[in-house]
Amino acid sequence: MSVEVQELPCREGLIGSLTLNSPTTLSALSSVMIAQLRDCLARWADDERICVVLIRGSDKTGFCSGSDLRGLYQSVTGSTNKEGAFSILRLEYELIYALRRFPKPVVAIGHGPIMGSGLGLFSACRYRLLTPEASLATPAVSIGLFPGVGASWFLNRLPGRLGLFMGLTGAHLNVSDALRVGLADMALPDSNHQGLLSSLQAERWSGNRAADDNRLFRLLSRAETPDYPALPASHLELHERDIARLCAGSSLPEIVDQLLAAPINSEWWQANVRTLEGGCPVSAWLVWNQLQKAQQMSLKDVFRMELAMAWECVRRPDLAEGIRAKLIDRNQSPQWSFADIRDVPDAVIDTHFPPVWDDQTDPMQLE
Repeated sequence: MSVEVQELPCREGLIGSLTLNSPTTLSALSSVMIAQLRDCLARWADDERICVVLIRGSDKTGFCSGSDLRGLYQSVTGSTNKEGAFSILRLEYELIYALRRFPKPVVAIGHGPIMGSGLGLFSACRYRLLTPEASLATPAVSIGLFPGVGASWFLNRLPGRLGLFMGLTGAHLNVSDALRVGLADMALPDSNHQGLLSSLQAERWSGNRAADDNRLFRLLSRAETPDYPALPASHLELHERDIARLCAGSSLPEIVDQLLAAPINSEWWQANVRTLEGGCPVSAWLVWNQLQKAQQMSLKDVFRMELAMAWECVRRPDLAEGIRAKLIDRNQSPQWSFADIRDVPDAVIDTHFPPVWDDQTDPMQLE
C-alpha cells in the first residue's frame, strides 16, 4: 500500500497513523494516495476512538516530494480533454483543505524532501515537527505551475517577503530556516520517531478535542529535542535582509532584475537565482498575483482561487512542457510560451483569476 494505515492503541483512545510510502516517487501524492488519505481522515473524523492523527513519511521516502508529476503529465498530454488532470488536482485540494479543518489534533513529522503539495500537506497539520535533514520548498516555477494547495495562505504569513522569494526561486529551506520563520513548530533529534510514538501511546486520550489538544501540546513541549546549535546553519539568517530589500517594490520585472543582478555569491543564493532565471515567466506572474490577491481572502476563497488557477495551468502548454523538461526528457531546457516576464500579456494572467466561485458553483463544495 502506498499509504500505511494503522490505528495504534494508547492507554486510552487510539492514534490514527498515516505513513506515506511510495519509494519510487519519494511519496509524491498520486490519485490513489490522495483517495486513501481522504477516506481515512473522513472516517476518523467521526470515529470517537481516534483522538489524535499522525502523518509522516516512511524511512525510505521522506515526508512527501509533492504531486505525482508523472501521473499529471500523462493526464495532461494523453487527451485533449483536460478534465482528468484537473480532477486529480481537485481531489488534492479537497484533501488538504479538509486536513486544515480536521476536528482533531494532527501531528506531522517531516523528514527528507517536503516540497510543493507536500509542503501544503505538512503546513495543514496542527503540529509540525521536523527532523534535522528535512528540506522544504515550493519549486513550482520550474515546471510551469505555482505554489498551490493553500500556499497563498501560508507564504503570505512569512516575514520580509520571503513568501514571494520562495515562490519565485523555489528556495530550499532547512530545518533551522523553517523554525526561524514559523513553517515548523519544533525539531526532533533524528529521524527515529519511535520515542515520540511511545510517548503518545503512553497517554490517556479523552476524545475531547480541547483537552487532547492541551495534553498533546504539553507532551510535545517535554519531548526530546536536538542540540539546536548543532542543526544546519540557517540560510535565512545570512540572507533574510537581502531578500526583504531585493523583493521590495511594486514592479515584478524590477524585483526579478534585482534578484538576478545581486552580487551575492553563496551557493544557496546562486542555486535560487538559477531557478528563477530558468523558471516559467507565466508562473512568476502567477506567484506575484496570487500573493497579492490572497492577502484579504478567507482560507476557503484562497483554495477556490488556487484551484481556478490550476485549471488554467492544465489548459495552457507550460505545465506539460515544464514536467517534460524536468522529469520526462530530463534535458532541463523547457521552451516556455513566453521567453521573458516582460513578454507576458496581462490578458494571459487574468485568465487564471476568474471571479471566485460561490457556495453554489464551487466544484469542491468546500464547507
